[in-house]
Amino acid sequence: MAAVAAHGGDYLRRFVAETEWYNEVVLSAVAPGNSWRGLPHPVQSWIRNCVGGYLLYFISGFLWCFVIYYWKRHAYIPKDAVPTNEAMRKQIIVASKAMPFYCALPTLSEYMIESGWTRCFFNISEVGVPMYFVNLALYLIFVEFGIYWMHRELHDIKPLYKYLHATHHIYNKENTLSPFAGLAFHPVDGILQAIPHVFALFIFPTHFRTHIALLFLEAVWTTNIHDCIHGKVWPVMGAGYHTIHHTTYRHNYGHYTIWMDWMFGTLREPVDILKNE
Repeated sequence: MAAVAAHGGDYLRRFVAETEWYNEVVLSAVAPGNSWRGLPHPVQSWIRNCVGGYLLYFISGFLWCFVIYYWKRHAYIPKDAVPTNEAMRKQIIVASKAMPFYCALPTLSEYMIESGWTRCFFNISEVGVPMYFVNLALYLIFVEFGIYWMHRELHDIKPLYKYLHATHHIYNKENTLSPFAGLAFHPVDGILQAIPHVFALFIFPTHFRTHIALLFLEAVWTTNIHDCIHGKVWPVMGAGYHTIHHTTYRHNYGHYTIWMDWMFGTLREPVDILKNE
Protein backbone atom coordinates (compact mmCIF):
# COMPACT_ATOMS: atom_id res chain seq x y z
CA MET A 1 0.00 0.00 0.00
CA ALA A 2 1.22 3.50 -0.86
CA ALA A 3 1.03 4.79 2.70
CA VAL A 4 3.13 1.89 3.97
CA ALA A 5 5.69 2.36 1.21
CA ALA A 6 5.91 6.07 1.88
CA HIS A 7 6.21 5.92 5.66
CA GLY A 8 7.79 2.50 6.14
CA GLY A 9 8.46 1.52 9.71
CA ASP A 10 6.96 4.69 11.13
CA TYR A 11 3.63 3.89 9.52
CA LEU A 12 3.66 0.26 10.62
CA ARG A 13 4.49 1.35 14.14
CA ARG A 14 0.98 2.82 14.36
CA PHE A 15 -0.52 -0.66 14.07
CA VAL A 16 1.85 -1.99 16.74
CA ALA A 17 1.03 0.91 19.05
CA GLU A 18 -2.68 0.23 18.58
CA THR A 19 -2.40 -3.46 19.51
CA GLU A 20 -0.07 -2.63 22.39
CA TRP A 21 -2.80 -0.36 23.74
CA TYR A 22 -5.38 -3.18 23.37
CA ASN A 23 -3.02 -5.47 25.28
CA GLU A 24 -2.47 -2.88 27.99
CA VAL A 25 -6.19 -2.36 28.58
CA VAL A 26 -7.15 -6.04 28.62
CA LEU A 27 -4.15 -7.66 30.29
CA SER A 28 -3.86 -5.00 32.97
CA ALA A 29 -7.48 -5.73 33.89
CA VAL A 30 -7.19 -9.53 34.02
CA ALA A 31 -3.58 -9.87 35.20
CA PRO A 32 -2.64 -6.91 37.44
CA GLY A 33 1.07 -6.38 37.79
CA ASN A 34 3.86 -6.46 35.27
CA SER A 35 4.40 -10.20 34.82
CA TRP A 36 2.80 -10.25 31.36
CA ARG A 37 4.89 -7.34 30.06
CA GLY A 38 7.93 -9.57 29.53
CA LEU A 39 6.03 -11.79 27.08
CA PRO A 40 6.63 -11.34 23.33
CA HIS A 41 4.14 -8.98 21.71
CA PRO A 42 2.37 -11.71 19.64
CA VAL A 43 1.90 -13.81 22.79
CA GLN A 44 0.39 -10.82 24.60
CA SER A 45 -1.95 -10.27 21.64
CA TRP A 46 -2.97 -13.94 21.59
CA ILE A 47 -3.82 -13.88 25.32
CA ARG A 48 -5.78 -10.66 24.85
CA ASN A 49 -7.69 -12.18 21.93
CA CYS A 50 -8.47 -15.25 24.04
CA VAL A 51 -9.85 -13.08 26.82
CA GLY A 52 -11.97 -11.17 24.31
CA GLY A 53 -13.15 -14.35 22.61
CA TYR A 54 -14.23 -16.02 25.84
CA LEU A 55 -15.99 -12.86 27.04
CA LEU A 56 -17.91 -12.45 23.78
CA TYR A 57 -18.87 -16.12 23.71
CA PHE A 58 -20.12 -16.34 27.26
CA ILE A 59 -21.73 -12.91 27.51
CA SER A 60 -23.60 -13.17 24.21
CA GLY A 61 -24.46 -16.84 24.79
CA PHE A 62 -25.76 -16.54 28.35
CA LEU A 63 -27.57 -13.27 27.65
CA TRP A 64 -29.36 -14.61 24.60
CA CYS A 65 -30.18 -17.92 26.30
CA PHE A 66 -31.71 -16.00 29.20
CA VAL A 67 -33.90 -14.00 26.81
CA ILE A 68 -35.12 -16.83 24.57
CA TYR A 69 -35.26 -19.76 27.00
CA TYR A 70 -36.47 -18.03 30.17
CA TRP A 71 -37.61 -14.43 29.89
CA LYS A 72 -39.39 -14.70 26.49
CA ARG A 73 -39.46 -18.46 26.04
CA HIS A 74 -43.18 -18.70 25.23
CA ALA A 75 -42.93 -15.93 22.66
CA TYR A 76 -39.99 -17.34 20.71
CA ILE A 77 -39.49 -21.09 20.92
CA PRO A 78 -41.85 -24.05 21.52
CA LYS A 79 -41.17 -25.88 24.76
CA ASP A 80 -40.06 -29.05 22.99
CA ALA A 81 -37.41 -27.07 21.05
CA VAL A 82 -35.55 -25.81 24.12
CA PRO A 83 -32.20 -27.65 24.45
CA THR A 84 -31.31 -29.34 27.70
CA ASN A 85 -28.76 -27.87 30.07
CA GLU A 86 -26.61 -30.95 29.42
CA ALA A 87 -26.59 -30.27 25.66
CA MET A 88 -25.54 -26.66 26.25
CA ARG A 89 -22.88 -27.74 28.74
CA LYS A 90 -21.30 -30.05 26.15
CA GLN A 91 -21.35 -27.27 23.55
CA ILE A 92 -19.62 -24.93 25.98
CA ILE A 93 -16.91 -27.52 26.64
CA VAL A 94 -16.23 -28.04 22.91
CA ALA A 95 -16.13 -24.30 22.21
CA SER A 96 -13.99 -23.53 25.26
CA LYS A 97 -11.38 -26.10 24.24
CA ALA A 98 -11.26 -24.69 20.72
CA MET A 99 -11.18 -20.99 21.68
CA PRO A 100 -7.38 -20.67 22.14
CA PHE A 101 -6.92 -22.09 18.63
CA TYR A 102 -9.57 -19.80 17.14
CA CYS A 103 -7.80 -16.81 18.66
CA ALA A 104 -4.57 -17.67 16.90
CA LEU A 105 -6.19 -16.41 13.67
CA PRO A 106 -6.71 -12.75 14.69
CA THR A 107 -3.27 -12.87 16.32
CA LEU A 108 -1.75 -14.00 13.03
CA SER A 109 -3.64 -11.36 11.05
CA GLU A 110 -2.42 -8.66 13.44
CA TYR A 111 1.17 -9.87 13.04
CA MET A 112 0.92 -9.76 9.24
CA ILE A 113 -0.62 -6.28 9.35
CA GLU A 114 2.07 -5.02 11.73
CA SER A 115 4.74 -6.49 9.44
CA GLY A 116 3.40 -4.65 6.39
CA TRP A 117 2.40 -7.77 4.45
CA THR A 118 -1.23 -6.75 3.89
CA ARG A 119 -3.16 -3.86 2.33
CA CYS A 120 -4.46 -2.61 5.67
CA PHE A 121 -4.59 1.11 6.33
CA PHE A 122 -4.80 2.83 9.68
CA ASN A 123 -7.14 5.82 9.25
CA ILE A 124 -10.28 6.09 7.11
CA SER A 125 -9.12 9.57 6.07
CA GLU A 126 -6.30 7.95 4.08
CA VAL A 127 -8.77 6.61 1.50
CA GLY A 128 -11.82 8.79 2.17
CA VAL A 129 -15.26 7.77 3.38
CA PRO A 130 -16.71 6.75 -0.04
CA MET A 131 -13.78 4.43 -0.81
CA TYR A 132 -13.86 3.07 2.73
CA PHE A 133 -17.40 1.81 2.13
CA VAL A 134 -16.57 0.54 -1.37
CA ASN A 135 -13.65 -1.46 -0.01
CA LEU A 136 -15.73 -2.66 2.94
CA ALA A 137 -18.44 -3.91 0.56
CA LEU A 138 -15.84 -5.74 -1.55
CA TYR A 139 -14.30 -7.22 1.60
CA LEU A 140 -17.68 -8.49 2.84
CA ILE A 141 -18.63 -9.94 -0.56
CA PHE A 142 -15.31 -11.77 -0.71
CA VAL A 143 -15.75 -13.08 2.84
CA GLU A 144 -19.30 -14.19 2.10
CA PHE A 145 -18.14 -16.02 -1.03
CA GLY A 146 -15.16 -17.57 0.77
CA ILE A 147 -17.10 -18.77 3.79
CA TYR A 148 -19.86 -20.20 1.59
CA TRP A 149 -17.43 -22.34 -0.41
CA MET A 150 -15.30 -23.27 2.58
CA HIS A 151 -18.42 -24.42 4.42
CA ARG A 152 -19.75 -26.25 1.39
CA GLU A 153 -16.47 -28.09 0.80
CA LEU A 154 -16.38 -29.11 4.46
CA HIS A 155 -19.56 -31.02 3.63
CA ASP A 156 -18.67 -32.23 0.12
CA ILE A 157 -15.13 -33.47 0.84
CA LYS A 158 -15.88 -36.53 2.93
CA PRO A 159 -12.64 -36.68 5.01
CA LEU A 160 -13.06 -33.00 5.92
CA TYR A 161 -16.61 -33.66 7.03
CA LYS A 162 -15.77 -36.84 8.92
CA TYR A 163 -12.74 -35.55 10.82
CA LEU A 164 -13.61 -31.85 11.15
CA HIS A 165 -17.13 -30.63 10.43
CA ALA A 166 -19.03 -33.60 11.89
CA THR A 167 -18.07 -32.31 15.34
CA HIS A 168 -20.46 -29.41 14.78
CA HIS A 169 -23.20 -31.37 13.05
CA ILE A 170 -24.01 -33.62 15.96
CA TYR A 171 -26.38 -30.72 16.71
CA ASN A 172 -29.01 -31.54 14.09
CA LYS A 173 -32.36 -30.83 15.72
CA GLU A 174 -33.95 -27.73 17.21
CA ASN A 175 -33.75 -29.19 20.70
CA THR A 176 -30.00 -29.71 20.36
CA LEU A 177 -29.18 -26.31 18.85
CA SER A 178 -28.50 -23.31 21.08
CA PRO A 179 -26.50 -20.09 20.99
CA PHE A 180 -23.62 -22.02 22.58
CA ALA A 181 -23.48 -24.36 19.56
CA GLY A 182 -22.31 -21.43 17.46
CA LEU A 183 -18.62 -21.96 18.28
CA ALA A 184 -18.76 -25.67 19.06
CA PHE A 185 -16.44 -26.72 16.21
CA HIS A 186 -13.30 -28.71 15.76
CA PRO A 187 -10.61 -25.97 16.09
CA VAL A 188 -9.35 -26.42 12.52
CA ASP A 189 -12.91 -26.25 11.19
CA GLY A 190 -13.54 -22.96 12.99
CA ILE A 191 -10.30 -21.46 11.67
CA LEU A 192 -10.97 -22.59 8.09
CA GLN A 193 -14.39 -20.96 8.08
CA ALA A 194 -13.00 -17.65 9.36
CA ILE A 195 -9.85 -17.57 7.23
CA PRO A 196 -11.44 -15.66 4.30
CA HIS A 197 -11.25 -12.61 6.59
CA VAL A 198 -7.46 -12.93 6.51
CA PHE A 199 -7.17 -13.67 2.78
CA ALA A 200 -9.18 -10.51 2.09
CA LEU A 201 -6.44 -8.39 3.69
CA PHE A 202 -4.09 -9.21 0.81
CA ILE A 203 -6.63 -8.24 -1.86
CA PHE A 204 -8.59 -5.22 -0.62
CA PRO A 205 -7.47 -2.06 1.19
CA THR A 206 -8.92 -2.72 4.63
CA HIS A 207 -9.35 -0.49 7.65
CA PHE A 208 -7.48 -2.09 10.54
CA ARG A 209 -10.02 -1.55 13.31
CA THR A 210 -12.88 -2.61 11.04
CA HIS A 211 -11.09 -5.88 10.29
CA ILE A 212 -10.55 -6.61 13.99
CA ALA A 213 -14.19 -5.76 14.77
CA LEU A 214 -15.50 -7.99 11.97
CA LEU A 215 -13.42 -10.95 13.12
CA PHE A 216 -14.89 -10.74 16.61
CA LEU A 217 -18.36 -10.07 15.22
CA GLU A 218 -18.14 -13.65 13.96
CA ALA A 219 -18.52 -14.85 17.56
CA VAL A 220 -21.68 -12.80 18.07
CA TRP A 221 -23.17 -13.64 14.68
CA THR A 222 -22.67 -17.37 14.98
CA THR A 223 -24.42 -17.23 18.35
CA ASN A 224 -27.39 -15.61 16.67
CA ILE A 225 -27.80 -18.09 13.80
CA HIS A 226 -27.89 -21.12 16.10
CA ASP A 227 -30.82 -19.99 18.25
CA CYS A 228 -33.54 -21.47 15.95
CA ILE A 229 -35.46 -18.17 15.78
CA HIS A 230 -36.35 -17.17 12.23
CA GLY A 231 -35.92 -13.39 12.17
CA LYS A 232 -37.41 -13.02 8.66
CA VAL A 233 -35.18 -10.10 7.67
CA TRP A 234 -34.37 -10.50 3.95
CA PRO A 235 -31.63 -11.17 2.78
CA VAL A 236 -30.11 -12.03 6.16
CA MET A 237 -29.09 -15.66 6.72
CA GLY A 238 -30.93 -15.86 10.01
CA ALA A 239 -31.38 -18.82 12.30
CA GLY A 240 -34.43 -20.04 10.39
CA TYR A 241 -32.23 -20.70 7.37
CA HIS A 242 -29.34 -22.08 9.39
CA THR A 243 -31.59 -24.46 11.31
CA ILE A 244 -32.54 -25.95 7.92
CA HIS A 245 -28.83 -26.42 7.22
CA HIS A 246 -28.47 -28.43 10.42
CA THR A 247 -31.40 -30.66 9.51
CA THR A 248 -30.87 -31.22 5.75
CA TYR A 249 -27.06 -30.82 5.59
CA ARG A 250 -27.30 -29.79 1.89
CA HIS A 251 -28.75 -26.29 2.01
CA ASN A 252 -28.02 -22.79 3.29
CA TYR A 253 -24.23 -22.81 3.57
CA GLY A 254 -24.06 -19.01 3.61
CA HIS A 255 -22.97 -16.83 6.47
CA TYR A 256 -24.41 -13.32 6.67
CA THR A 257 -26.77 -13.44 3.69
CA ILE A 258 -28.66 -15.90 1.50
CA TRP A 259 -27.20 -14.54 -1.75
CA MET A 260 -24.49 -17.15 -2.29
CA ASP A 261 -26.96 -19.99 -1.72
CA TRP A 262 -29.34 -18.31 -4.16
CA MET A 263 -26.58 -17.91 -6.77
CA PHE A 264 -25.29 -21.48 -6.47
CA GLY A 265 -28.61 -23.28 -6.10
CA THR A 266 -28.46 -24.39 -2.47
CA LEU A 267 -31.01 -22.03 -0.94
CA ARG A 268 -33.95 -23.48 0.95
CA GLU A 269 -36.47 -21.11 2.47
CA PRO A 270 -38.00 -21.75 5.91
CA VAL A 271 -41.41 -21.44 4.26
CA ASP A 272 -40.52 -24.48 2.09
CA ILE A 273 -40.32 -26.60 5.26
CA LEU A 274 -43.76 -25.46 6.38
CA LYS A 275 -45.28 -26.30 2.98
CA ASN A 276 -43.85 -29.82 3.10
CA GLU A 277 -45.15 -30.63 6.58
